[in-house]
Amino acid sequence: MAETVFSKIIRGEIPAKIVHDDEQCLAFHDISAQAPVHVLVIPKRPIESLEQLSASDAGLLGHIWTVIPQLARQLGVSESGYRVVVNCGRDGGQSVDHLHFHLLAGRPLKWPPG
Repeated sequence: MAETVFSKIIRGEIPAKIVHDDEQCLAFHDISAQAPVHVLVIPKRPIESLEQLSASDAGLLGHIWTVIPQLARQLGVSESGYRVVVNCGRDGGQSVDHLHFHLLAGRPLKWPPG
């Protein structure tokens, strides 16, 4: 996988407003926020996109999906609601080739999104 801005954030080479950090994943505020609360949750292991996942990633994904509601509670948006988005590939809107989950909240979110 090619070097990405997320790789540099994981290594601390680029500053980020981090809200969660453990051995498997990192969460930080998106600098190009699309909602009052916009946090990115990324695996620390480089995975380019959903297309590169395998059955061996089940534990990592389970961990990320338990971190996300914890973050929603921490950020005070669990009761009002939030959306989790994963973009995959160019047509799916993925702009960084490192798997990431968008946690969006803090305003009513419209549907369909795009």
